[in-house]
Amino acid sequence: MLRKFLVIIMLFHAHSMLSQDTIVQKKDIKVGLVLSGGGAKGFAHIGVLKVLEEAGVQIDYIGGTSAGAIIGALYSSGYTASQLDSILTTLDYNELMQDKLPRKSKSIYQKENGEKYAFSLPIKNRKVALPSAVSKGQNFFNVMSKLTEHVHDIDDFSKLPIPFFCVATNLENGNIEILEKGFLPEALRASGSFPTLLDPVEIDGKLLTDGGVVNNFPVDIMKEKGVDMIIGIDVQDKLESKANLNTAPRIIMQIVGFQMYDDDRLKIKETDLYMHPDISEYNVVSFDVAKQIINKGEEVARKQMSYLKEIANKQTKSKTIVAEHIIYQKDKKFRISDIKISGNKNYTKEYILGKLKIIKSDSITYEKFYEGIDNLSATDNFKSIYYKFVKQEEGTEIHFNLKEEEVSTFLKLSVHYDDLYKTGVLLNITSKHALFKNDVFSADLILGDNIRYNIDYFIDNGFHWSYGINTRYNGFNKSFFINIDEQPEVIGKTPIEYNDFTTQLFLQTNFSKNIALRIGVENKFLRVFTETLENNEISKNYFDKSNYLGAFARLQLDTYDNKHFTKKGVFLDVNYKMYLLSSDFNNDFTPFSQLYGKFGYAHTFFDKLTMHYISEAGITIGNNDNGIFDYLLGGNNENFVNNFVPFYGYEVADLSESAFLKSALTFRYELFEKNYASFTGNFARVDSDLLNDGDIFANTKSGYAIGYGLDSFIGPIEIKYTWSPDNTQNYWFFNVGFWF
Repeated sequence: MLRKFLVIIMLFHAHSMLSQDTIVQKKDIKVGLVLSGGGAKGFAHIGVLKVLEEAGVQIDYIGGTSAGAIIGALYSSGYTASQLDSILTTLDYNELMQDKLPRKSKSIYQKENGEKYAFSLPIKNRKVALPSAVSKGQNFFNVMSKLTEHVHDIDDFSKLPIPFFCVATNLENGNIEILEKGFLPEALRASGSFPTLLDPVEIDGKLLTDGGVVNNFPVDIMKEKGVDMIIGIDVQDKLESKANLNTAPRIIMQIVGFQMYDDDRLKIKETDLYMHPDISEYNVVSFDVAKQIINKGEEVARKQMSYLKEIANKQTKSKTIVAEHIIYQKDKKFRISDIKISGNKNYTKEYILGKLKIIKSDSITYEKFYEGIDNLSATDNFKSIYYKFVKQEEGTEIHFNLKEEEVSTFLKLSVHYDDLYKTGVLLNITSKHALFKNDVFSADLILGDNIRYNIDYFIDNGFHWSYGINTRYNGFNKSFFINIDEQPEVIGKTPIEYNDFTTQLFLQTNFSKNIALRIGVENKFLRVFTETLENNEISKNYFDKSNYLGAFARLQLDTYDNKHFTKKGVFLDVNYKMYLLSSDFNNDFTPFSQLYGKFGYAHTFFDKLTMHYISEAGITIGNNDNGIFDYLLGGNNENFVNNFVPFYGYEVADLSESAFLKSALTFRYELFEKNYASFTGNFARVDSDLLNDGDIFANTKSGYAIGYGLDSFIGPIEIKYTWSPDNTQNYWFFNVGFWF
């Protein structure tokens, strides 16, 4: 009897102990989630997360590399899987990975002087070098900053709603760097710095690049975090065969993968649940099929649904993360309580704030703030622009940590052909902060059928007045009418050698990044002549050979989205010049002035059909008997100087007078990406008396053009057929490359 009683007691005690173990296990089970790197294939992680949420699995720790780090960090910061699906699949990854910026981010000075180069190469140690990567990664950082703004004040990643870590590679020694503290967007920027695609990142004196190089599947690190169960999602595939090694990303991933795949085989055994989506048909840049990759992640996770529910049943914590309030709101305003800037050496605080367009104690929307970041990034003066929002009682304090470009000198190249200047090769040297802070020196030398140069020095002082100097030489040979009367065809065309040397000293102020006013003084030397053969000797007959000294004012507004194939925006250029003094080669100079204006407006319908309207006008104020200063209409060029104005249906300078009024309407249709068919009609009245006693349409000239254009990496390539009902002539115009 006693023996039976003892057996019962022992069985009861054993059952009690087992029950306690079961309860403890149920309370204490912690699940760690490890997400591998893999570029666009990382979208599969989102699909797996959706199923984990559906099964009720609570994640207690997340670790990841590269793409896995990005998705893991966002999930750790409070986003749901569905939110990640809707946010990350709508991003433009081509724009994101190439640091593409809208044209509106550029200043007037950049739009006028910088949009003519096809290639830009850094000069290091007096040698032409290659860029370290395709992109600086600024756009990537901006997106990560936007999406994690609600946790900017957390510098210990274990304090995030879900504790988190990611890994990067120390580029100097090849060691692994575990990133668990610091600024989250910066850590993600480092872990995801795909070699040659994104610049490496310097953190705490260490130069870091993609963590996938040393640990693409950090299961071993997760085991050290004290979790009871590890779920591993691996989106990497086997090594590629030689037939598939035909792109740079694939070759780089193959090299990185030599060690990666051996390590992964060992790490798979250390996971409690390993999932490998079937995404072999995709690659690291398959961003255009993100939804399909997400579905592949869901498919592999659903096969484990019963096991996932078992895991969830062993957990007692309920899902508490509600993320609706953290979605980035571009129209939301915040008050700037203070602005702190570090890392700037060659650019003043005024310059930086002038580009950002922010002021202490001002209220600003997030959209305007990020427009300012684009403006500063568009200067190309900074390798990285990192910033943090620090919440204070009186508002938001913004901390900027800037890293200036180490390279300050660049060799820029371009090529061009048109019907006036013929062939041209542009060689440019650009040097920044060469003499003073905020300055830029640029020297263009154009070699070809017509040698030209343009030298520019500009000091940009942000909010304050900026100033600079420009000197240029422009010359070409062309036959056009001189001393035009009512029957120019009787006179015929005269072969002209046209040379212009102009130097300007100016002050400039910006009302916004799209509006600028420039005032200054100008010296212009014109040498215009024709050559004749007399007594077997060539003699020069000069139409003008004079120096002119005067003053000018110029107002510019430019919101065009594209300089050459504009789809939307407004353009305004008003230029007033006073010619006060002259060396007076022809002994007929009296002071006079000229006012010129150009207005443009473009709008696109149905994303394909663009209407582009341009109106131009010019008048001469005072007496000017020198026909060289007449407005000269005709031709196709966009790089005319002085008073030359394009006009379809006529050759260069076929129409000339002391005043003109012109309108042009272009319809342009994008047949397929960057390929355009166009039709233009232009109309002009060229007369010294534009009002003509109210009959302003009398003697109106007209011309038309049909054309085809390609927006290429070397600039516009266009061919146009033009004609006018006013004459029997028709012309073909052809140009290749950026206009300069």
